[in-house]
Amino acid sequence: MSSNIYTLLPRFHDTDALGHINNAAYATWFEEARRFIFRFFVPDLDPKKWNLIIARTEFDFLAQGYYQKEVTVTTNIEKVGNSSFVIVQEAIQDKVVIGRGKAFMVHFDYKTNKSVPIPESIKEELQKLIK
Repeated sequence: MSSNIYTLLPRFHDTDALGHINNAAYATWFEEARRFIFRFFVPDLDPKKWNLIIARTEFDFLAQGYYQKEVTVTTNIEKVGNSSFVIVQEAIQDKVVIGRGKAFMVHFDYKTNKSVPIPESIKEELQKLIK
């Protein structure tokens, strides 16, 4: 299993006029931190084989984050259903949770435009990450 810890150094681009981490940066950080989960479904991350769709995201901005201070994003699973699962993530800077988010993911067939069951082998991997 790949790591559920992703570390980054905020870019100048991630800040706003006040010098804080802009709320839009969290969506990008959290998506990048989910990459190891995407590999359960599409090991080579080839977009032509993509079989996930994001149905919803939620973000809570809990404290101010700052430029040039390392951020750690943790990624876990909250729940696994038949064809969907919920990812929970936290952004931590200086031992303070500065942001929290959820992503509601659906295993999806783009040809039929419908959700499809998650294979049992992948469910097992996702269930290992339930926190």
